[in-house]
Amino acid sequence: MPTQRLSMRRIKEVLRLKHFQGLPERAIARSVGVSNGVVHSYLSRARSAGLSWPLPEGMTDEDLELLLFPAPRPASQSPQRPVPDWSYIDKELRRRNVTRRLLWEEYRAVNPDGFGYTWFCTTYEAWKGRVRPSMRQIHLGGEKVFVDFAGDTIDIVDPLTGEVQPMKLFVAAMGASNYTYAEACPSESLADWIRAHVNLFTFLSGTPTFVVCDNLKAAVSNPDRYDPGLNRTYAEMASHYGTAILAARPRRPKDKAKVEVAVQIAQRWILARLRNQCFFSRAELNAAIKTLVDELNARQMRGFGSSRAELFAELDKPKLTPLPDQPYGFARWKRCRLAPDYHVEVDGHWYSAPYRLIGELVDARIDDRTVEIFHKGQRIASHARAPNRRGHTTIADHMPSAHRRYGKWTPAAVIAAGERIGPSTAAFFQAVIDARPHPEQGFRTCLGILALVKSYGAERLDAACRRGILIKARSVASIRSILQNGLDRTFFDESFEHQPLRHGNIRGRDYFH
Repeated sequence: MPTQRLSMRRIKEVLRLKHFQGLPERAIARSVGVSNGVVHSYLSRARSAGLSWPLPEGMTDEDLELLLFPAPRPASQSPQRPVPDWSYIDKELRRRNVTRRLLWEEYRAVNPDGFGYTWFCTTYEAWKGRVRPSMRQIHLGGEKVFVDFAGDTIDIVDPLTGEVQPMKLFVAAMGASNYTYAEACPSESLADWIRAHVNLFTFLSGTPTFVVCDNLKAAVSNPDRYDPGLNRTYAEMASHYGTAILAARPRRPKDKAKVEVAVQIAQRWILARLRNQCFFSRAELNAAIKTLVDELNARQMRGFGSSRAELFAELDKPKLTPLPDQPYGFARWKRCRLAPDYHVEVDGHWYSAPYRLIGELVDARIDDRTVEIFHKGQRIASHARAPNRRGHTTIADHMPSAHRRYGKWTPAAVIAAGERIGPSTAAFFQAVIDARPHPEQGFRTCLGILALVKSYGAERLDAACRRGILIKARSVASIRSILQNGLDRTFFDESFEHQPLRHGNIRGRDYFH
């Protein structure tokens, strides 16, 4: 600092130019007529005092000077001057609509000779920095829960094979009370991420206003700094529970400071204590984790005079939204385009949708029992999920009454396209269409075979279709295999299989009569 302080007017100008105009320190120094170091020093003092611009209403130059240049409390100061209970002040500030001014007025009402407002604010900030230096934000009761996966893992061992599987530790902490939840998950996949949230809300017996998550892949599909895109399943789960997701901004550590501290505590309190134990199932491991979490939440926090569980019951729990009647059932989403045969593929099986939407982008919602298809937010089809990975599930109402769909592709047009390749191709297309419950269901196969002409030519493709007819093949994969293995060039005698084998050791059917 310079030997002579700047006037309060010039200090205020420094704050205004920085926080209102947004100027860099070098430009502020030129404007005010001081060095860059002086500007940096005053801004650092203001930051330590929690000051920005505009200054609090009613703040005098004397108040500002005391905040920027606080004098050490004299050792001889009268002990009869009461000091506020800072843990009580901190707890009350996490209630909605409670301000420092209100709490100071209540303090002065009980202690008329107590300290002034400026001293009250400055000393509280100093106390808060000593008690919880990494948690500068005030979180309201029931407002936020912070969630993340811990970096360290813990193993379970298969009792039969001895195979070791590392488990991830999901950790959550309430903003106001630090009330903590943890469980072991097999992975950081979307399914495990959602399941952990469902268990978390059950543990809390309610949901907070916001869930603050990191930019991990399971939660955020587009980790943009200002407009992150949430995974659709994650957003759907939040809607089910009446909460909202806030994704922490990249390279903004304060956005997730709460959960990072909780993760560190969980790793030391849980993983370190379990490091020498061997677990043979996830259920056994989670039972041990729950015991330690309960102990952590019941433990008195230094500087607060209360446990996490006590603060949760007092601050967070009364503000939580009640749980819905049913827990969220995991479902994933898939965007796809409705094929020419008015079906979409889900896990190798094909499900129908109204034929009028052929070529349109649709969204499939897949859970354990059903496949629902949506178009522009409206559900257009619902199917029981098929157990097999092949085949078609078709609803009759989705079929067209006439076959004038998908532009020129009618059965006649498809067969005509095959005739331009060769007679065997046309015959193969006819066999494919005849084998389907509805002609249009064979279009995909026929069009896929037509695409092979670019790689193998019309002559070879027609020969492959001839062989496909003889072996009763009906798929693109069969024709492609014939071409890849050169079987279309091998003579195939159709009558060969009807000629009996002549050999002296073969008795013949008359031998047995």
